[in-house]
Formats: sequence, structure tokens, C-alpha cells
Amino acid sequence: MSDRRRTIMRVLDGEAVFPPPLWLMRQAGRYLPEYRETRAKAGSFLDLCYTPEHAVEVTLQPIRRYGFDAAILFSDILVIPDALKRNVRFTEGHGPEMDPIDEAGIGRLSGGEVVDYLRPVLETVRRLRDELPDETALLGFCGAPWTVATYMIAGHGTPDQAPARLFAYKHPRAFEHLLMLLADVSADYLVAQIDAGADAVQIFDSWAGVLGEKEFEAFAVRPVARMITSIKSRRPQARIIAFAKGAGYQLKTYRHKTGADAIGLDWSVPLDFAVELQKEGPVQGNLDPMRVVAGGRALEEGIDDILQHLGNGPLIFNLGHGITPQADPEHVRLLVERVRGSRMPTA
Repeated sequence: MSDRRRTIMRVLDGEAVFPPPLWLMRQAGRYLPEYRETRAKAGSFLDLCYTPEHAVEVTLQPIRRYGFDAAILFSDILVIPDALKRNVRFTEGHGPEMDPIDEAGIGRLSGGEVVDYLRPVLETVRRLRDELPDETALLGFCGAPWTVATYMIAGHGTPDQAPARLFAYKHPRAFEHLLMLLADVSADYLVAQIDAGADAVQIFDSWAGVLGEKEFEAFAVRPVARMITSIKSRRPQARIIAFAKGAGYQLKTYRHKTGADAIGLDWSVPLDFAVELQKEGPVQGNLDPMRVVAGGRALEEGIDDILQHLGNGPLIFNLGHGITPQADPEHVRLLVERVRGSRMPTA
């Protein structure tokens, strides 16, 4: 079938569609009881990511429940360092951990086998495209080089990514080498996802908000621009969403500098500013995930404000970050109903 029937692809081509298509970051996750059941069967979290049978199942679960306009591949941004042999593991109650990398370790990295290592993930993409309804877009994804590098340097998540920032100041050449290697292998990985059946892909820069102006340009903009240039040189039809969480005013030039087709907005982005960003092209977002936890009037007002401000332009309705485990599945159902039942805002 033609992508033109998939509403998200129409928006990514710059078309305003109302009501807007919607999906939610982390829509397959711990807030769903069926996800928790599958997670228990899979064993470790990485086994869940690398076993196509289980990864397909959890990707499809929110589509069956809510009929979102897009399914996003179930995986994790840290499969890239896992493929780079950094001994990634997920410990219950502690989050992701891996062997921290130093300057010498960066020099020894080789990205030649990354895509081959991630063949199980690509098999999941192929199966998903066969099993999803024709009208449902399939999104692939990866982490942005800066965000992935922060975990590789520290060996775990930190509140402000101080270890990676300090390393970048003390070892600028090694850090740049790491970012560019991550950009290249991540671009290869996204091209492989597109070839396997992904309609579009998203680049998650979850820790962009901790960077100063010069660092944002060097660590968040330049590597993502390198990725997008590489992807589009090989797959000109590729549609790419870039999500730089916490970037604030620096989003003003982010689309232009990176070449992204759409930019994701976190919930802290003022809607008047979002309107200005939308004049340059599609935007995605940006409901506070806590409104989904709260439900009721807080949820309704948050949805209505976004639609009133952004509904007349190219918009993919989403959260401003991932849905939390505390979210009530019933609140998600009400969110979907309110977005789809809403009236076109006045100009």
C-alpha cells in the first residue's frame, strides 16, 4: 500500500491533518499489564529486545488496545553500546549499567559488526511490518550519539551527565571520535531499519538539555546532522524525527542545522514557541506525561491547549517524554478518544 494512507507519513511530508495522528513515547511499557506478563516470560530485558517473538508482541500490544497511528519498534537506545561490546546489562531497581569506557577504550572501538549484531532487532522490524494494520505506520529509532555516549562514559545514568561533560572537556579529541563513530554506526542501523520496513525513524537525544550553547552545537547538533546526511544520501525517501529533550530555545535552529523532517518537543516547550517552530515544518508532542497519570481535568486541559495552538499545522500528537509506569491505561484510552473526537481549532 502507499504511505500516503498512513497519516503520520502525510504529516512528516508537511501536511496538516486534523485530528492529528498520535502515538506515545514508551507506549509499549510497564503501565500495561500485558507488557508485564510478556516481560516476565522473556527473562532479561535484553532478551526481550533481542527475541523477535516477544519484541513483536509488546510492540503490538498498545496498537491492539488503542489503535495508535504508529507503532514504535520495541527496543532500547543502549543496544548500540551492547553491539560495541560494552557489556550492557539491566539490573532491576538500578537501571542500565555497562563497562565505562576510557580514552584508550574509545581508540579500540570498531563499529563494523554493529548492524550484524542487531539482526534480531531488524527481524522484529520485518515481522512488525507484516503484522501491523496497513494504516499503521511503523517507526524505528535509536539514541542520539550524545545521549548514548553519556552512558558509555559513566557506565550508568547520572542526573546531569557530569562524567561525560567532564570527559569531553578533558579529552576533546577522543570524545569527538566517540560521537562520530556513534553517529556512523547509528546511521547504518537506521538505514537497516528502514530497509527492513520502518516507515520513519526517530533519534532520541534524551540528555540534550544538560548542554551549554557551544556544547549543544558540537555534541547534539553536529553528530545528528552527520547521521541525517548519511541516511538521506542513501535513502532519500527517509523521514526522520529528531527529539532533543530539554533543548529549549536551541530548538529554534535545530531543524535547519540537523536536516530533521520533524522535531519532537518536550512538555517544557512553551506552546507559543511551538507555534513558531511549526511554521518551519512538522512538530511532535508535547503533553506532560504527568497529566496522563493525573487524568481528569488536568489531562483534558493539556490535550485541548496543544490542539488549540498546534492543530492547524502539521502535528503528530505525542507526550513530551515517555509515558510513565504510573499511568492508568484508562487515562490513555481517554486521551486517544479526546484527541480523535476534538474539533478543528479556529484559526
